[in-house]
Amino acid sequence: MKCLCFQDSARRAHSIAAQGGINAAKNYQNDGDSVYRLFHDTIKGGDFRSREANVYRLAEISNNIIDQCVAQGVPFAREYGGLLANRSFGGAQVSRTFYARGQTGQQLLLGCYQALCRQIAGGTVRMFPQTEMLDLVIVDGQAKGIITRSLCSGKIDRHAADAVVLATGGYGNVFYLSTNARGCNVTATYRAYKRGALFANPAFTQIHPTCIPVSGEHQSKLTLMSESLRNDGRVWVPKRKEDRDKPPGEIPEQERDYYLERKYPSYGNLAPRDISSRAAKEVCDEGRGVGPGGRGVYLDFADAIKRLGEDTIRERYGNLFEVYEKITGENAYKVPMRIYPAVHYTMGGLWVDYDLMSNVPGLFVIGEANFSDHGANRLGASALMQGLADGYFILPNTLPNYLASQMGKRPSPDFPEFENAENEVRARIERLLTVNGTRSLDSFHRELGVLLWDQCGMSRHEKGLRESLQKIPELREQFWHDVRVLGSDEDFNQSLERAGRVADFLEFAELMCMDALERDESAGAHFREEHQTADGEALRDDEHHAAVFAWEFQGNGQPPNLHREPLRFETVHLTQRSYK
Repeated sequence: MKCLCFQDSARRAHSIAAQGGINAAKNYQNDGDSVYRLFHDTIKGGDFRSREANVYRLAEISNNIIDQCVAQGVPFAREYGGLLANRSFGGAQVSRTFYARGQTGQQLLLGCYQALCRQIAGGTVRMFPQTEMLDLVIVDGQAKGIITRSLCSGKIDRHAADAVVLATGGYGNVFYLSTNARGCNVTATYRAYKRGALFANPAFTQIHPTCIPVSGEHQSKLTLMSESLRNDGRVWVPKRKEDRDKPPGEIPEQERDYYLERKYPSYGNLAPRDISSRAAKEVCDEGRGVGPGGRGVYLDFADAIKRLGEDTIRERYGNLFEVYEKITGENAYKVPMRIYPAVHYTMGGLWVDYDLMSNVPGLFVIGEANFSDHGANRLGASALMQGLADGYFILPNTLPNYLASQMGKRPSPDFPEFENAENEVRARIERLLTVNGTRSLDSFHRELGVLLWDQCGMSRHEKGLRESLQKIPELREQFWHDVRVLGSDEDFNQSLERAGRVADFLEFAELMCMDALERDESAGAHFREEHQTADGEALRDDEHHAAVFAWEFQGNGQPPNLHREPLRFETVHLTQRSYK
């Protein structure tokens, strides 16, 4: 088996940035949790835009994931008596989230990485770090390999295989500013899309409510503050606009608006991410936001520290408080954190069937790179659950079924399909290097990000989406005539790396806006301003849009073809989602 990643080590995969925890229906707290309840919470959290069967399987597997990770030595937090500890996350009224302080993703990744290293040492896996996939190779209608470029030497290679598995993450960096690592990109999945794989629900992008606010135009990324903080932190803004510039300690309790607790008393500060994000935007739009530019709300731990003591809060979230202080210079034990929503996760991805295989035979897609489990909004602590369910338990059972039919059919890298794909990759690289324009890559990416955030971000409307669909092709045309890419293709060249990724973002952004325009309803994180309830919540159109929107590439310059996979619900009852 060959394993390739563009990082210098698989240990630096972006799962390392997951902070809060991983869900499982163990019911260790004896608070009424069950597989069915986790299934129902996940379906409801995704606003009924995910497949029932996939989500139920995910809930069933969740308990096995915890057992697997404990056996690997993952140091989950434990209670005083030694039992595994749990905490609550958004969209749930039970405590089902297992965690390792604020670095759960890192610990889970290390458990996975040590298992990978054992296979590498045993000779069953060959690792290719700092290697980027630039194209998918199709032979006789089946995925049979990839074309890669070494990020160290610039060398282009062909890799032939019996099957291809993409575990390449999401496309949140299309917005330029997001909580994703700077290297996260859409290139692998978008290259597969251009080779015939369907791209499902690209407009479903998640905005996380607890991120450190933007501090200026110099920023290239944003920093997440884990949703777990909302277990003990209370979200508020001043009731009066006139108080927004006052230090928080000078605003008396009766002049504070704990707006999540007011609007959603059943869930309070643990309302789902899409709802909490829109609520924060609403109070900021009213002029009650705090901090520079009025784009922030307070996350206050004073009550929790008074009730539990600072040592307990430090034990639960110490590393998160340290990160916050390093970035802002403020001590969150003494003054409230300032937070604001930011792009964090993408529910859309390549379309897959129940076996996690795309419509291209032999191309399997797992984790955030596929669309399968989260519908229109992901609940907190479910990304790690899906990624590990796909990789540890589902794919090992479904991939062998496909491989059994492919014995002896692996093509040679000398096949003309590989040569043609490699030539296309080389031509694209040559084109990027020979534009020799005047504008930087970041200037194009930032302009695209601002356009998407304004028109296809936390809220969307028809007029803005149609404007975007006019402006994005114009921006893409400017890119191919005026971008400046430094260096050569035969060396370590980060400018060339970013150029290819930004070029793909400029194409993919158009697909996102098409999907958002075509889905003429509000659902979860896809909030069309024309479709909302009287109290400002998302208003679905189940009659016309209870479906997966899967887009098929038709050629450069041609509009993609839309396929609809109807979503049928046999167990849960379709209702207007409410967290009040």
